[in-house]
Amino acid sequence: MRGYEHMHNELIRIGPVTIYGYGLMIAIGILIAYKIVVNRTASRQLELSHVSSLTFWSLLGGLIGAKLLFWITQINNIIHDPSLVLNFSEGFVVYGGIIGGIGVGYVYCKKKKINFLKYLDLFVPSLALAQGFGRIGCLLAGCCYGEETDGWFGITFHESELAPNDVKLIPTQILESLLSFSIFFILIYIARRKRPNGLIAGLYLIFYSSGRFIIEFFRGDIIRGQFGALATSQWIALAVILVTCIVFLTKAPKKDHDIRYGQS
Repeated sequence: MRGYEHMHNELIRIGPVTIYGYGLMIAIGILIAYKIVVNRTASRQLELSHVSSLTFWSLLGGLIGAKLLFWITQINNIIHDPSLVLNFSEGFVVYGGIIGGIGVGYVYCKKKKINFLKYLDLFVPSLALAQGFGRIGCLLAGCCYGEETDGWFGITFHESELAPNDVKLIPTQILESLLSFSIFFILIYIARRKRPNGLIAGLYLIFYSSGRFIIEFFRGDIIRGQFGALATSQWIALAVILVTCIVFLTKAPKKDHDIRYGQS
């Protein structure tokens, strides 16, 4: 793969306003993902007002969760330099965003007395889609980069403020973007037929965590945190897979019983 001599995170500057590739891709991902959620809402007899509210609160919870988990992974650096917590423009961990967004969504559904799993199943395919666009933003910004490589499958940055320049790197951003887009299409296909509540969300958690666990072996940005032989995200991925599988196994008999008697 040829070098990215002309790749810049700063795309457009209009007077004092600057449009960055990272933020633009995230915005595009959110807008398209929300549009798809809205289109799928009517066929599932869910209320659009709850979808709009869940989108707002989950985005807010996801942003806070992503930042909090980043601070946790950087606690030693923050102790030595507390001013790091004042940097809100960069430093986010995807898993923190997933946990924060789902957590806030759960609280909202409980408060409004609506079926949490139904709405979660509605949102997670679009979540994967938004992540795919977000990783393209990471590529433009140069963050979340991979290890150095001598192989043909590599990219070279020359003017990045985050990734090492003039060194061929494994394009982990592209790998995770492809993973997320693939998960989106797979989940949309599976969701075409009526499924037990929570199945789509569970598959998303297993698919994404499994792919993320593997891709983490090729990441080169040590700032994401490391505990023992594995990165922070890998430990979280293993925990998510384990918990999701346990839930599937413990809830499967109940689901079979509910389906048998016409419940969903």
